[in-house]
Amino acid sequence: MAPRLLKAAVTVAVAAVCSLSAVPAQADTDPSVWTDLVDTYNATARYAYEGLAEDGGFVPRGGCYATDAGGVGYHYVNKANIGSLDPARPAALVYADMDGDDYVDTDGSSDHRKLIAVEWIVKNTGQAAPTLFGKTFDDNPPGYFILHAWLYQPNDNGLLAAYNPDVTCPTT
Repeated sequence: MAPRLLKAAVTVAVAAVCSLSAVPAQADTDPSVWTDLVDTYNATARYAYEGLAEDGGFVPRGGCYATDAGGVGYHYVNKANIGSLDPARPAALVYADMDGDDYVDTDGSSDHRKLIAVEWIVKNTGQAAPTLFGKTFDDNPPGYFILHAWLYQPNDNGLLAAYNPDVTCPTT
């Protein structure tokens, strides 16, 4: 092999190894979860534009909610998926508007709203909280178990955290 070609091949190999060893922004999650989420990406990527959510049976529910830990965006819920633990059937799509470096929620429709997360919802009828992707669902709001996956917006609190510090609600 010519020295120049060998040098190029070694450079590409080293770059590939380095990129595979890079720590993702949401490194608190077991790496196998990313593989498990492929079905979720495949099932929800088509809803990146908010206007397509209703075509998939997802309807707008409620407004913005925030805590000191962060916010959750504007929810579109598919009632047929409530109770599902199937990665390809989340019960809600979560959207927010981009404002500078943060995602903010406005309670009206928006041409600029982006899909930032998905959510599984299971009714709490007294059973133990379910788990998915190795994470136990949160018992919030009361009467429901909830699990978010911040697939489309990085979350410093973690991929499966309940709130995202970069998602804020509008001040009224």
